[in-house]
Amino acid sequence: MSIAVVFDSAGTLLNTYRVAKDIGNKILLPGIETTTLTFSSPDRVLVVLPIHSKDIIKTPGEMLLSSFLVEHNVGFGVSCTRKIVTAEEIGDVLYTDKRVRVRDLQECIRNVWTVCKAESIVTLNSGAIVNMSDKCIEFAITAGGWPFDGAKDVITTLHRMGVPTFIASGDRVTKLEKMADHLGIPRDRVYGVATPTVKAQIVNDLKQEYDEVLMVGDGINDLCAMQVADISILTIQQAADRPEELFKEADYVVKNVHEVVTIVQKLLLSKGRFDRDDCDASYKR
Repeated sequence: MSIAVVFDSAGTLLNTYRVAKDIGNKILLPGIETTTLTFSSPDRVLVVLPIHSKDIIKTPGEMLLSSFLVEHNVGFGVSCTRKIVTAEEIGDVLYTDKRVRVRDLQECIRNVWTVCKAESIVTLNSGAIVNMSDKCIEFAITAGGWPFDGAKDVITTLHRMGVPTFIASGDRVTKLEKMADHLGIPRDRVYGVATPTVKAQIVNDLKQEYDEVLMVGDGINDLCAMQVADISILTIQQAADRPEELFKEADYVVKNVHEVVTIVQKLLLSKGRFDRDDCDASYKR
């Protein structure tokens, strides 16, 4: 039996801290779940920006973020959305916004760095939530992530078992590749800026190559991929409020990513027949 495991990154392999700046209300929202925030409105689109935090920090804070993006020819990737919308439509809003200043994103970056600076390996990602109905940037966002304890061991163990691992995430590719290098996942198995439907397509494509494809995720943006996977695993290692749909869809709910190894071991040993008594995870099917 051939098995492949697809992991989300933030909240699944990475302990992640996120902060958003509510531009309209001028308040910082520390520890926010940005995908849930995005999905709470059909008009919101979460975009990631391939910008270096140092470049933002050294830019005058009064500058419009849209002007910075245009001046530096910064593109964007769509990470999460419920709305069918074209890149051109998003760009029309993102590059003409008159509300968000560079200082708003600087505030997010400084907040995240204060939380993450003690970690030896950290990835920082910044972006924005665009409201297509109001035609503005509604939130500036930054996220910092570092590997969960034992995450590297999980990947190493799965590879020794002959089980290839993949990353499908809404984060930008360069940051994911840095983390994949640390974890030992080949870069050609890393899929960044993946929307929920793209994640599902990645799982579907892998199902053509492997007998069983497992999807491991922690948030609402993983739901589509979990629905098409042969086995869906919801990890709650990172504390967060999660929609009930995730728990209903999950075949397993695990409290530590290391439990994925146990699930794969049992799957290989049983050749498709699960042993409820011996599995360390919470089996639901």
